[in-house]
Amino acid sequence: MDTPLTRLVGVRHPLVQTGMGWVAGPRLVSAVANAGALGILGSATMSPERLRWAVREVAARTDAPFGVNLRADAGDAGERVRIIVEEGVRVASFALAPRRELIDRLKGAGVVVIPSVGARRHAEKVAGWGADAVVVQGAEGGGHTGRVATTVLLPQVVDAVDIPVVAAGGFHDGRGLAAALAYGAAGIAMGTRFLLTSDSSVPDAVKARYLAAAVTDVTVTTAVDGLPHRMLRSELVDSLERSGRTAALLRAVRHAAAFRRLAGLSWPRMVRDGLAMRHGKDLSWSQVLLAATTPMLLKASMVDGRTDTGVMASGQVAGVIEDLPRCADLVDRIMAEAAATLDRLTSGRTVG
Repeated sequence: MDTPLTRLVGVRHPLVQTGMGWVAGPRLVSAVANAGALGILGSATMSPERLRWAVREVAARTDAPFGVNLRADAGDAGERVRIIVEEGVRVASFALAPRRELIDRLKGAGVVVIPSVGARRHAEKVAGWGADAVVVQGAEGGGHTGRVATTVLLPQVVDAVDIPVVAAGGFHDGRGLAAALAYGAAGIAMGTRFLLTSDSSVPDAVKARYLAAAVTDVTVTTAVDGLPHRMLRSELVDSLERSGRTAALLRAVRHAAAFRRLAGLSWPRMVRDGLAMRHGKDLSWSQVLLAATTPMLLKASMVDGRTDTGVMASGQVAGVIEDLPRCADLVDRIMAEAAATLDRLTSGRTVG
């Protein structure tokens, strides 16, 4: 399927696997890339040295294009950009709007820049700064999310910018791809759907928890880090929502210290990252400190398999996903469903 997205990044299919921390490692990303879609490494939970290793590991497993997702507000974002450029990575994606200087530096080296946004004004800003495309995530999406549904946000952004728009939030099959294309998108991005594949390294017990979830089991809470965060409802979430401020801050200090050691960060670097997080978001220092707990709570589930002590970020689509296919089979199935849906619409046939 030929779209502005496939032409821009050089993949066969207009599907993107999002850069999920602890989940989107070399195994999953290379499987997605070999299936003809765009796989993106989640680097926010990697040290720079680990990121360089991961990029080289993916390159050893596939000749297809792939990307790296960066935290735009990280104090070492410049160093990570240097790694991307030096290693010849095709795409740089961002969880937040990157600084204009980062976009210029990447584009100057021939890297395709695709930020993720949750509002029309943010899409307009990065488009004006030279972003090559934009991923637009509606409220159905997992992890940090906004309040506007994809079906409302997507057409707003498509009408507002002249660059390819990739739709995210609520997608898991070919009917969704066809719907996104009808709205004017150039493709779709999926996180939870690719997490729930046999190529994903997420422990089986955690995958089983996702597969058992109903749509109503996927909730939005601010109890983890003070920001709206979509995840599976669990005993831990219930406990966090009941805990007082003092207990939450003590827990945050412990997890911040653990993440600092794991990521090889100094306390001054953590403080600088905290200042960057506060900028423009009106966050208290308590909320910033709570945000430092998130990577460790995600690791507990996505790496260690602890559904009792870990956070399981999730899109609402977890409630309608029932299998764990290989990435290659999933991509083939989505593209076949999309083709059949588009054929049915253009031929005038009805369902049933």
